[in-house]
Amino acid sequence: MIEAIEIPTAAGTFDALACGDVGGREVMLLHGFPEAAIEWEFQLHALGGGGCRVVAPDQRGYSAGVRPSQVVDYRLDELVGDVAAIADQLGWQRFDLVGHDWGAHVGWAAAAEMPERIRSFTAVSVPHPAAFRRAMTEDEDQAQRSQYFSLLRRPRVAERELLMDNAAGLRKIFEWKIPEERIDDYVERLAQPEALTAALNWYRAMHLSGPTAPVTVPTLYVWSTEDSTIGSAAALATEKYVTGPYRFEMLEEVSHWIPEQAPEESTRLIMQHLLAHRT
Repeated sequence: MIEAIEIPTAAGTFDALACGDVGGREVMLLHGFPEAAIEWEFQLHALGGGGCRVVAPDQRGYSAGVRPSQVVDYRLDELVGDVAAIADQLGWQRFDLVGHDWGAHVGWAAAAEMPERIRSFTAVSVPHPAAFRRAMTEDEDQAQRSQYFSLLRRPRVAERELLMDNAAGLRKIFEWKIPEERIDDYVERLAQPEALTAALNWYRAMHLSGPTAPVTVPTLYVWSTEDSTIGSAAALATEKYVTGPYRFEMLEEVSHWIPEQAPEESTRLIMQHLLAHRT
C-alpha cells in the first residue's frame, strides 16, 4: 500500500508518498517537471513490494509547505540540500537515489556531492549536467531541443501561456504519452496559487548553479530514443562524467516520460541496478 507521509525539515514540510516496510532497503525517487511524486506510482508498488522502503517526495515548490517565493531559493545546491535533509529526517545514512527529468538533474549533483551516502544512482531521461551543457553549446540539435527554456524562464509570461485555455500549454508538454487523468492531476496541482511559479523557478535559477563534478557511485542512465528534449549527443557523452561503475540503457520508441510510459521496463532496469549494487 502506498501511504501519504509528511517529512518536516528546516526548509519546511515535504509531502511524500511511501511504500514498503520500514527497515527495508532505502530508495528515494525524485520526480521531474511538471509532475509530482505520483509519477512513480508503479515503481513505488514494485520496489516497495520487493523489499525496499521507497519514498518519493513532492520536491521544493511542489510541496505547499516548502514553496519559497525567491528564485534564488531554487538553485541546485538548495535542491540537493533537500535530498540530504529528507534522508536525515527518514533516518537514512545510506540510500539509493533515482531521479527523472529535473529529479535526475538534482540526483546527478547529489550523487557527486554525497558519494558516502548514496549507494547507487539511477538517472532517467536527463544526462549529467556537464554533458548537457556542452551539448547545448556545441550540438545544434540539442540547442534546438532546449529552446523552450527561454519561455519557461520568462516571469508571468510562462505562467499565463501554460495555464490559459484550460492549461492547454501545460498539457501539451506531455505529448499525449501518459493517461489523461494523470495529466489532469498534475494540472490541478500546478494551478494552485504560486505552484506553477515555484516549479518554473527551477528553470529560472539554473544560471545560479556551478558545475557538477563527475559521479563516482554506481550509476545507471536510462534514455529513450523518442525523447523530444534530450538528444543523443548529451546522452552518449554522459559516460565521460561517471568514474564509477556505469551502465547506459536506451529504450526504443519511448518518449521523455519513461516512468509512466514504460513503467515495467524502467522498473526492471532500476531493480537490476539495485540488485547489482547491494553495498
